[in-house]
Amino acid sequence: MGRIIGIDLGTTNSLAAVWQDGESCPIPNSLGEYLTPSVVSIDEEGTVYVGKIAKERLISHPEQTASVFKRFMGTGKTYLLGGKTYRPEELSALVLRKLKEDAERYLGEPVEEAVISVPAYFNDMARKATKDAGALAGLHVERIINEPSAAALACRGWRNSGWQQENDETLLVFDFGGGTLDVSLVDCFENVIEIAAVSGDNHLGGSDFDQIIAEQFCKEHQLEFGKLDRKRREIILAGAARAKCALTKEEHTVMSAADRDFWETMELSNRKLVQISMPLFHKMTAPVKSVLNDAQRKMLEISKVVLVGGSCKMPTVQQYLRRFLPDSQMTAMNPDYMVALGVGVYAGIKERNEEIKDMLLTDICPFTLGTGLHNEMDAARPIMAAIIDRNSVLPCSKVQKFQTAADFQNTVRVDVYQGEEYYVTDNVYLGEVNVPVPMSLKGQEKITVRYTYDINGILIVDVKVDSTGEETQQIIMTGRDTIAPEEIDAYVKALEKLKMPPAEQEENQMLFAWGERLYAQSTGQLREEISRKLQYLQYLINKEQNPYRMKKWKKGLREFFESADRYLDMTELSWEQESGDSWYQERTEEEQDAEEDYVRWYDGHLTS
Repeated sequence: MGRIIGIDLGTTNSLAAVWQDGESCPIPNSLGEYLTPSVVSIDEEGTVYVGKIAKERLISHPEQTASVFKRFMGTGKTYLLGGKTYRPEELSALVLRKLKEDAERYLGEPVEEAVISVPAYFNDMARKATKDAGALAGLHVERIINEPSAAALACRGWRNSGWQQENDETLLVFDFGGGTLDVSLVDCFENVIEIAAVSGDNHLGGSDFDQIIAEQFCKEHQLEFGKLDRKRREIILAGAARAKCALTKEEHTVMSAADRDFWETMELSNRKLVQISMPLFHKMTAPVKSVLNDAQRKMLEISKVVLVGGSCKMPTVQQYLRRFLPDSQMTAMNPDYMVALGVGVYAGIKERNEEIKDMLLTDICPFTLGTGLHNEMDAARPIMAAIIDRNSVLPCSKVQKFQTAADFQNTVRVDVYQGEEYYVTDNVYLGEVNVPVPMSLKGQEKITVRYTYDINGILIVDVKVDSTGEETQQIIMTGRDTIAPEEIDAYVKALEKLKMPPAEQEENQMLFAWGERLYAQSTGQLREEISRKLQYLQYLINKEQNPYRMKKWKKGLREFFESADRYLDMTELSWEQESGDSWYQERTEEEQDAEEDYVRWYDGHLTS
């Protein structure tokens, strides 16, 4: 039997982990790195590039490359790559397949099953699409786990020596990644981790800050971001992302964007970032208030605020959280890896590992499940009747009675919806159950409806006609725009025809993609030198027989490319102080030194 791994399938980066030797361990990819960018590029010949190589191709080959597709899981959105159309779940499957292959190489044995994390606020269609992606990648995905739940598992006292029993506590998990925000209230006691409430925003993440910075850059240079060609937009977005990351360590930086006939810069500081991004900061507060209200808790009851996700490394985000969570202790343990390490713990629980087999993780239903009621004021707009309220502990089974809405009605349709809106048309339609009823006057015939919802996202709808005792049952597992089970095999065969470079070639492919991106951004002598370097790299790959000489030359090439990146970024330009909102305070030198020590720890702790 193959191993079970945990996978954090992220918007920006993805990571796999496995339970071994008494702890959850991250799995390195073929480049020896833990984070694999969630980016896919497919050329006209059907060659697939996943991860760091594909990320470089966002600029050099934007029409063949896709990113941030996790945001659209379970929707009808498609991407045209290499002359073919792909759904978000198919692109995610390619990322998962890469993680699976890396895991099998690392473990030296087959990997057949995975536990995959998803944002707590993913609806049923997005969750089903995630399972479909796993199936397309050749993985059995029985269990989907909410990202904040995984983070709670990771931060609840795991150490190299095993489980360290901690005091009972209530955690507020603030999971702010590249594309989504999840907030969860988690009660921890003894060997139980219980999710009390969840909320979030599937369209708020670090990439939104990149967009804001890019739009500000265009505004200052009299450009309209939306009217630029895709290549230039990607160049500006990449510059914005680099500037945002630079601000995690420095108070001031300079953003630059360079193309053949375009080279502009913009001064940027954390204070200026606050000024241009206030709408994003304000959106962060709503999920926090929602989980506290739903769980009927007060701020004073929170023992610790756990920061998860790469975007939580931004000093502006941390200060803003301290502004409205002033009395809470904040902790950020490996924010980039925390969800994956937690999913690795859960994979160990599923494998029934002795150290953790008795751990219990309860989860909740993130959205209300209900059906439509006849609206006498507007028959075209039925009203939502909640059967299972959001934040109900799973598994859950709830019953409600309904009656016919018209004289001599012979059929009752039980529509199944997911969401919080008053009118069902504003919620997500999941399916329906039609049952025959004896014809009678309005309100005379009654039905009993039971919704049973389990931890794997399977909803069972039972409808009983009270007068006849006739029962009808339907299992709701999919929504619109997901892949039907009978289509999975066909998709798997189609995806297998796509060619993925062998692992031993991946470093060379990454260097080529890096060089092609720099070539696209540069001009003049630098561009000519990059071209010569790439040509020589191709010559060495085809002709060189000495692996040590090849390794040494590639090391020098990486250093050259790093220098070219720094040159194009123009990071040495002077800076003039920018005024900003009063709540943001610049960090002292001592604080910056402490943060740099922390960065060195979490960057190196898992790569030593």
